[in-house]
Amino acid sequence: MPVYLNAIEDFSELNEFKSVLIVPCRFCPAASLAVSKKAPYLKLLTNYFKTPSYEQYLDTVQSTLEDMGIKTGVFKSYLPHQFVLCTWTTRRRVKLKKVARKFDAVLVMGCEAALDTVQDSIDASVCQVFQGMRTEGMMSIKPLFQAPCNVSLELNRITPLLHNSNNEEAWIRL
Repeated sequence: MPVYLNAIEDFSELNEFKSVLIVPCRFCPAASLAVSKKAPYLKLLTNYFKTPSYEQYLDTVQSTLEDMGIKTGVFKSYLPHQFVLCTWTTRRRVKLKKVARKFDAVLVMGCEAALDTVQDSIDASVCQVFQGMRTEGMMSIKPLFQAPCNVSLELNRITPLLHNSNNEEAWIRL
């Protein structure tokens, strides 16, 4: 069951930073946006393993930050085994640490497990970590295969999660 995440529109807390690295997980956030927009999760013939609605959201976030005068970068993943951020290998985490050193802040597009992965991977004294999406719960979905090679997700139910309210996390929710 993937985590259901809501997109965030307000990134004003990032105003104080000159540069932000966007680190996207390509599984749960992509599935969440595909479900919420009732759009295909995968269009294998045209987009390979990228979700069009999620890619559009990432472009919008990057443009929004750049309009605020913030230099941005996106930590890209090209291989399917790198798409699920919370399962990254040590090698992938070391690469993130190296790239993140060039930025003031890191914006993680993913759940709390993705945030923990990023927080554990980077040097916290160099940049601050922010959660770029809001976790709602776990979603129960049914995959639907459509011609010519599209995969859509039908939402059955979202099971709410209980959140830790005493802010013990090392990263910051927007």
